[in-house]
Amino acid sequence: MSANVLDPEHAVKTERGTVLQDPPLAQFLFSDTRFAPVWLVMRVLLGWGWFSAGLDKLGDPAWMQTGEALKSFWAKAVVVPATGRPPIAFDWYRNFLQGMLDNGSYVWFAKLVTIGELVVGLALILGLFVGVAAFVGAFLNWNYIMAGSASSNGLFGLGAILLILAWKTAGYYGLDRWILPRIGMTWQQYGPKRVRSTVRTDQVPKANP
Repeated sequence: MSANVLDPEHAVKTERGTVLQDPPLAQFLFSDTRFAPVWLVMRVLLGWGWFSAGLDKLGDPAWMQTGEALKSFWAKAVVVPATGRPPIAFDWYRNFLQGMLDNGSYVWFAKLVTIGELVVGLALILGLFVGVAAFVGAFLNWNYIMAGSASSNGLFGLGAILLILAWKTAGYYGLDRWILPRIGMTWQQYGPKRVRSTVRTDQVPKANP
């Protein structure tokens, strides 16, 4: 039984009872360090895109002081035109943004967006907790798309999903190369444990010759 299966009883198995493993191609792409240079290039490009976007906002008072930039973006997003399709496809998300507008939440949320983009970008460039950083980036992309801004968010979101799948090796040429093996012990100890036999071999009855 593979040691990385937390609960073999709930794993997907074949008709013969063998636990289904990832196909060889998936293992090579997402778990093999030989493919890590490809993730390095994607990670740095994606990280720089996030970091530069956050850096531009960091020096803009409309983002870091008044939040007017985010207010303007939200105000355009919640408009329902008389004809044609509205920017936001789902009413519940439009109501959510409208509530944020009415409460003036854009003042502090604009700062949160800026800091989030900087942190995600820096973490991806350094290869620090790549899986977590990519997840946060994907969540930001999802919100931008939900608010009606396609732009490069679809491409960034796809890259983030791939990095999430490759979380073990995407940061191999980065800080994760040293961090993951250490913190990994914190969850490995909760995995399946081998049962050691307490019976001595010299006490086992031997068959008659």
